[in-house]
Amino acid sequence: MNRSTSDQNPINPIIGVLTGILCVSTASIIIRFAQVEASSIVIAAARLLIASFVLIPIALIRHWQDIRRLSKPDLLRALLSGVFLALHFASWIRSLEFTSVASSVVLVTTTPLWVALLSPLLLHEPIKRSVIIGLIVSMTGSVIVGLANACGFSGERLVCQGQLVGENAVLGNFLALFGAWMAAGYMIIGRQLRKSLNTVAYTAIVYGTAAVILSIVVFIQGEPFWNYSSNTYLWLLALGIVPQLMGHSLLNWALRFISAAYVSLTLLGEPIGTVILAMIFLKESPTFLEGMGAILILLGIVIGSIGKARQANAA
Repeated sequence: MNRSTSDQNPINPIIGVLTGILCVSTASIIIRFAQVEASSIVIAAARLLIASFVLIPIALIRHWQDIRRLSKPDLLRALLSGVFLALHFASWIRSLEFTSVASSVVLVTTTPLWVALLSPLLLHEPIKRSVIIGLIVSMTGSVIVGLANACGFSGERLVCQGQLVGENAVLGNFLALFGAWMAAGYMIIGRQLRKSLNTVAYTAIVYGTAAVILSIVVFIQGEPFWNYSSNTYLWLLALGIVPQLMGHSLLNWALRFISAAYVSLTLLGEPIGTVILAMIFLKESPTFLEGMGAILILLGIVIGSIGKARQANAA
């Protein structure tokens, strides 16, 4: 049996995606604890280094033939996907230094919009009407969740306040939007290559490339990878294993079976998981607007999932 076809479908891909989203949702909570000592760029590099250290030996031992059979164009695409992933993390995290959390979240979660717009052109995958409707509903919910940090009810009135940080808010907003574009490129290339390349081989190349790029940035900025407490290293280890190794890898696995547009749509469920975990571990209760936005996000994902379920049943 060809190893490149060893990715079987033991579970429903939609269940796999939702499990991946649950794992990815832990990232914000873990990062909150790791940021007590480590900088954002170190955290981003560490999560990918840890995942790479696990995946690369497995890929070389069990899937070396898959990697060797990669054509030069496909290898370049995989490397480019890693570049996109590194730029996504670097630009989005950097954006938080210049603009408000609300603005950054609203802009970076436009990823599904760009994937939906580009998929028909680059992947020749028509976007089903249910996915488009679900995308619109979930994007609306995502915007509400993002604005919840800047807006709230005062009596019966909705009051919003600007929360721009520093004088470079325009740059911060652009970096967040750039992060969304890079995430869209990462998802689209993943959809292209995952049709023929094993999950472990693909993620090892992509994570490894991103880890090298971010590590270079860390050294250029003079940030240390050491001299942290044992707790910080445990948080970094958890970040590399749960949201990256398990979460992102499950999403990459699902790209073999379902469209990039749908996988990116479900990514909008990440804030919901984060809010739930924040309630449990950080004792942070969601606001009314966050609750309303979460409901819309879930509704949009359900609408998009109905069409996928019908398509799977028909097949």
